[in-house]
Amino acid sequence: MTATGTFGLSTEARNLHWLLGNLVEEVPGVRSVAVVSSDGLLLLSSDPAQCGAPEEDHRATGPRGSSADLATIVSGIGSLTIGAARLMDGGGVKQTMVAMEEGSVFVMSISDGSLLGVHATPDCDMSVVAYHMALFVGRAGHVLTPELRSELRKSMESTQ
Repeated sequence: MTATGTFGLSTEARNLHWLLGNLVEEVPGVRSVAVVSSDGLLLLSSDPAQCGAPEEDHRATGPRGSSADLATIVSGIGSLTIGAARLMDGGGVKQTMVAMEEGSVFVMSISDGSLLGVHATPDCDMSVVAYHMALFVGRAGHVLTPELRSELRKSMESTQ
């Protein structure tokens, strides 16, 4: 994640990009991260190609290397778990984790339907990933206003 992809963005948007990049760089085993709006649109991505960074900065990311794929998966998992919670009178969904042979996917609610999704390696420390996701959610939740979500959507559309 470079500053190149954040040129022209508000301070809040640049801060969220920095937080996301920090999550990917600082947490062992994290392959890729996506923030998805309540309507399933990608707002933030750890994919350097999605953020305007040179392709050589691109490291092994997950699913198929596409943040759009991760956003689709996160949105789908979020929708399924919300539906399951309603059917079971379980209240709001806080976090979902899917463990697979070759990796894990974590989904955490941010605010008003927005979701944070993380694709991690199979040997990641799940509690460390969940802890850092919770930190991100705590820091991002109060600034993810409708105006900021709109700005982030527009910035993602302009890089595609």
